[in-house]
Amino acid sequence: MTASGTLESATAQRSLSAFAALVQRLGGGLTVAADDPATAAYDRIMRRLGISVGIAGIIVAFVELPEIAEQGHHGPSWWTPVAVVLAFGWYPVLAVVSAVAGTRHIRFVSGCAAVSFLGALVTIPLALQLHTIDATTVWPYRVTALAVTAAVLAFPTRVTVTYLLIAAGSAALAPVYTITEVTPLSIAENFARAAGLAALFVWCGTAATGAAARVDRESAIASRRAAAAAAAQGRDRERARFAALIHDAVLSTLLEASRAGTESDVLRRQAERTLEQLDECRGSERDPDLLDARSAVLFLRTAVHEVNPGIRFATRTWPGYDDLRMPVHAASTIAAALTEAVRNSLRHGAVPGREVHRTVTATVSAGSIRIVFTDDGAGFDLAAVSADRLGISMSILGRMRQLPGASGFVESQPGEGTTVTLVWGGDGLR
Repeated sequence: MTASGTLESATAQRSLSAFAALVQRLGGGLTVAADDPATAAYDRIMRRLGISVGIAGIIVAFVELPEIAEQGHHGPSWWTPVAVVLAFGWYPVLAVVSAVAGTRHIRFVSGCAAVSFLGALVTIPLALQLHTIDATTVWPYRVTALAVTAAVLAFPTRVTVTYLLIAAGSAALAPVYTITEVTPLSIAENFARAAGLAALFVWCGTAATGAAARVDRESAIASRRAAAAAAAQGRDRERARFAALIHDAVLSTLLEASRAGTESDVLRRQAERTLEQLDECRGSERDPDLLDARSAVLFLRTAVHEVNPGIRFATRTWPGYDDLRMPVHAASTIAAALTEAVRNSLRHGAVPGREVHRTVTATVSAGSIRIVFTDDGAGFDLAAVSADRLGISMSILGRMRQLPGASGFVESQPGEGTTVTLVWGGDGLR
């Protein structure tokens, strides 16, 4: 590479770095929502399939342009642009949304693309004259497999199969109205061809998403088992360490004190060292095992869903969230406080005549985590809660106060629901 080429490459790299820094400053440091740790593989495969289907829709639109233009002469001027927008308009949107948004948005746009294709088929008898096209079929027929693939991303498998039959049947019957020469055999062939190709895409898409979902399930199970094993091992090590301290330091000091008839410098130093060891034991972390961001979120999610699996658990991340290292005993304390908040909501937050929505949002940043539990239930007056009610004062706020680097807050008003916020980590969250 020449010197000028090297200089141009370095200049381009600096420009890209400056642009990335500008985007980060404009966004206030907030990144695009990362994959939920419990559905990471499923989210990734959905994004990749969404981008692939979106790009495929754009390519198919360009490939079909000559046929679209040819058959457009047989109908009114409005039909071709309307049918093209209905058949292909959502695919560029799907490609962009799949690259920058989450699974929920991908499902929505994919569903719009699938339903919109049926709308394109509906326009055929409204715009074209009876038996006017001299071809084997109309152009929307060749888009059927693409629309069914979009349906795979949007709907459950049973709904997708139903959509496949409807779309393939409608596309195969369209020539009955538009094509000059059509036979029952040609209709059956068209249906078999469209349904067979679409079924192949349904099988591939369903297999891919199903495999990703299984990976997430097995990963969640493995993380829960690892967290439980780490907690058990930590407790065993702590018991062994404390037992050794009692035997080697405390008991031996007491034994020497009982034997010594007079004051001894050796005994004094031994007693001072024993007291120092007891202080270190009290002030040190009970459990040396640490959970990363994914394991900590799964640990808390599991605790919530053991109380009520219907509660929505969402995750948000800030830059550097991978640096989180959370002791198992800290995660256990937060989980205990969180589940107590959930139980209180289930016991006292019900509202007659309507459903109460409950959500847990975990926000993870570098070295800290914030858990917010909200419901839109009955709520209560914090000032009216008696001191002997230990659910809030001890089981939630008391636990958080006793945990180093943690804090808890409860906000509620009668008729306005309840919000419980639990924060752990020295760095805090912005």
